[in-house]
Amino acid sequence: MVTLIDYNGGNLTSLRFALEAVGENSVITSDPDVIRQAERVIFPGVGAARSAMDFLCSSGLDEVIREVVRAGIPFLGICLGTQILLDHSEEDEGTEMLGWIPGRVHKFLPDETSIKVPHIGWNNLDIVRPHPMFENLAEEEDFYFVHSYYPMPTEVGDWVGTTEYAGVRFASALGRDNLIATQFHPEKSGAVGLRLIENFMKWNP
Repeated sequence: MVTLIDYNGGNLTSLRFALEAVGENSVITSDPDVIRQAERVIFPGVGAARSAMDFLCSSGLDEVIREVVRAGIPFLGICLGTQILLDHSEEDEGTEMLGWIPGRVHKFLPDETSIKVPHIGWNNLDIVRPHPMFENLAEEEDFYFVHSYYPMPTEVGDWVGTTEYAGVRFASALGRDNLIATQFHPEKSGAVGLRLIENFMKWNP
């Protein structure tokens, strides 16, 4: 069974429905023992960096996530769940993140007033490194984004897919070992998003 980490954020229900749509059961929890015993873990992401990290650190879930990753359990981060994997975010006047993947999270600062922030809507994903998560997908697919901040891993090997918005090409999919993370929302991306979730459930790093 896949475990969804409850960090007092949002979007847990829509992710659970997406998993049900592909025939998978899930449990939503902030219980460290349940998370440690998970077969797969998803950190969904709707919320702010500082409040999410405050909750993780005060509850001890930051260390639980590190235990899960070190144990080799497949881990999927989505949106904020992607950003927390990096070292630092510019959000909330600067927030230290989990630091599992070297890099920083920056705010979109478009030069043109016609470019809106947050970035909301469909945008394409350009795969730059093959990964089982993206098997049986077209070379470029559109996914649904909702975010004002974007991840920029330091090491090229951590980049899996890119997207361009507001004059910036950023890592919209990144991965390392048993970690895979997407800045977009698979659970809001229709049929292609469900295929991606199915791939995650089959992935054995």
